[in-house]
Amino acid sequence: MPTAIAVTDPDLVLISPDRHTPTASVLPVGEPQERYPLDRAITDVHTLIEQHGYVILLCPQSAPDTVLHRLHAIRSVLESDRIAILRPELPPLGLAVLALQLRQLSICDFSPGVLASAARLLAHYVYAGAVVGSVAKLDRVPVTLRAHAKSWSPGAQFAVVASPQPELVRLTGAAGEAPSGPSFGTHLFYAAGQQSADWVTGELAPSWRVHGVTEARLPAESARWWATGKPGSPGRIVEFAAAIPDISVLYQLVSSVRREDCRWCGLELIGDRCGFCAAPLPVDAPPERVTGRRSAAVLRPAAASARAALPRGPH
Repeated sequence: MPTAIAVTDPDLVLISPDRHTPTASVLPVGEPQERYPLDRAITDVHTLIEQHGYVILLCPQSAPDTVLHRLHAIRSVLESDRIAILRPELPPLGLAVLALQLRQLSICDFSPGVLASAARLLAHYVYAGAVVGSVAKLDRVPVTLRAHAKSWSPGAQFAVVASPQPELVRLTGAAGEAPSGPSFGTHLFYAAGQQSADWVTGELAPSWRVHGVTEARLPAESARWWATGKPGSPGRIVEFAAAIPDISVLYQLVSSVRREDCRWCGLELIGDRCGFCAAPLPVDAPPERVTGRRSAAVLRPAAASARAALPRGPH
């Protein structure tokens, strides 16, 4: 059985693009104890380990600390080193797209350690952002004082890209161009709150020249991440994420990076940190082996051949 990919909310599970891609398991640890007790969560994770051997669990960075505490409690009670808890610096819809990519790759011949550490590499190729009505409370993307002031204007709209490089464009008034997009082929996912998605489908998608567009359900965590509202009332937001859809390209991207053995848990890894035990690559490792960080300059040495394998977009 392939390595299990799990998420903390059902909204983070995108529809499988084909019948071969397995779905993600949902561990709703953010639910109240009476709705999802800790003992049930422990049983669910134990079952996944028994069935799949290893579990890679994705959790949004904006999730409350109580969610992370429960995840670590589960791993501690099970005394298992087969659970990877990953919190990439991606907005919720971008995280859902990353989970989909890991699900696609889970049926390939990658070891659990390589698959878990590949999340940091793949996250760098996810262009994730949102159209929001205000950036006044947004603290996860750098926002200028001028933009803060303009966000108080009635009818203001902003396109904000959080990953891989922060960027903010005002869409109302003296509107600028669409934010910078990927130079390789991508598929665009979008999810709307209390705002029309016309700009995303009619302006952003053509500007980024994506190969396809798919509507998804807005993750409950999006309102907290983008500071636009609260679950159930997300406010004026349309979240979007463009990423590589082709499993063969994803496979080349990951397989082109040199593999190491973790000196702590013994699993294979790519990049500079083990996805399961979080142990870093030893400082005496050659510089060209350190990859997978968000900085393109750090990624370049070991992933040059992977970038060469990316299909160039028509930009």
